[in-house]
Amino acid sequence: MWRKALAAALLALAVGYFYHASPDLSEQILQYINLPAIRSARQGQDSQPSFEHLISAAWETLITVPTRQWSRVAVGVNACVDVVVSGVGLLQALAVDPGTGLDHEVLHSKEDLREAFIHYMARGAAAERFFSDKEVFQRIARAAAEYPGAKLYVGGNAALIGQKLATYPDLMVLLCGPVGPKLHEMLDEQIVVPPGSLQETDEYHLILEYKAGEQWGSTQAPQANRFIFSHDLSNGEMSSLETFVASLEEFQPDLVVLSGLHMMEGQGKELWEERLKEAVVAISDIPKDVPIHLELASMTDKEYMNSIMQEQVMPIVSSIGLNEQELLFLAQAGEGPHADLPSWKGIPDVGRVSDILLWILEQYGRSDPSSEADLTRIHFHTLAYHILATVDGYWGNQAAAVVAGAHVASTQACGIRSVDVSKVQLKAPLEFNSSHLEPKVKLFLNPTEPVTVWRRGNITFHLTPVLVCKQPLRTVGLGDAISAEGLIYSELKPQQPF
Repeated sequence: MWRKALAAALLALAVGYFYHASPDLSEQILQYINLPAIRSARQGQDSQPSFEHLISAAWETLITVPTRQWSRVAVGVNACVDVVVSGVGLLQALAVDPGTGLDHEVLHSKEDLREAFIHYMARGAAAERFFSDKEVFQRIARAAAEYPGAKLYVGGNAALIGQKLATYPDLMVLLCGPVGPKLHEMLDEQIVVPPGSLQETDEYHLILEYKAGEQWGSTQAPQANRFIFSHDLSNGEMSSLETFVASLEEFQPDLVVLSGLHMMEGQGKELWEERLKEAVVAISDIPKDVPIHLELASMTDKEYMNSIMQEQVMPIVSSIGLNEQELLFLAQAGEGPHADLPSWKGIPDVGRVSDILLWILEQYGRSDPSSEADLTRIHFHTLAYHILATVDGYWGNQAAAVVAGAHVASTQACGIRSVDVSKVQLKAPLEFNSSHLEPKVKLFLNPTEPVTVWRRGNITFHLTPVLVCKQPLRTVGLGDAISAEGLIYSELKPQQPF
């Protein structure tokens, strides 16, 4: 009996693989094999559920709250107001005429802004620049905020994570960062901001959007994109870090979430070299029994990333969150596995991702029980799937945690509260290897049990697919929401103090 059941299961997985790889698979084959779930997925009929429906239903049963939940979470230290506005419209309102484009590493005037904007608009490419003149920038920021159709959002990884955590009514959240009047007004009322974090003016990041085919003068955008600029010294210098750490003694958090290290990269080696040492001293003052999650973000300076690893930042945190670009860059900077890979092609290979995650936990974490490092958990997210890699014995409820992160990726991108299977699609591979190196194990995605688990030494991997939103409304801050949701459902095992 069990042999027949096993054969049927393998056959179902094989046909599922060929169905997703080739949607034109003959209907007669499906009828002969009699897999109604796969057949209905192709036909779009309601006789049996699709893969997306099966995964969504399974998620609902898998998302269970941990036995021991966080009650007080402290988050810092980057925060700002994102102003999203029409780039052409704003520049016209500033009485700037179109002309030729020219790139500038640093913007010093409205003319520099115009030239850099046109330069990138003509290419349909994204870019981010620092605006050096504080007074001119503030005038532009005011004009942007008052421009018809401009949208203001909470910005900065720490503030976005705090906002997500604050959706849970039983959780008290402390947010430390440069919080001005407008940002304070936009924050959830459940968020506590220490007086030392309040400042008279907000840090604005201006996001100038343009649409595909949009015309300004002789320049036409080949595709939609955005140009970002700011005069943000507070976040760039992580000026709120010491205030953040000093606030923890009174707040008494049971979890600390840290972000903003990437903001120092653009300040020059002389500044970040000294500031990073001070950051390590400040972080080291956080009590050892309080876990620290570090949220990484996009970086391009390998020397700076190496300093984050070598200056003992990574080993003194308990958990990190990152996406596929950040993971590969970390491997390249540290000369880890697959460092010779220039970039991912399409969906990141699960085996290669697994190799890099294993290397991080072995090189900078506590995979060796005699190690003094604290790092025992990595939450990796990419468009098609998420992986939680943890050292055995330290974290619980990780199947629920990885599913919760994938669920919020599907719903928040579509702007809905629960998964609508008509608005999402499965893009994750239906079979993959546990490693790109030897030894490797062939693994499969089961839509009715959509968390695939494997172990490498004393490290356990939990993978779940993402039901990708077909027409996302807004993806800014999605990674922060994923990490926050994963932390909410994670449980730190008490018998292993940090």
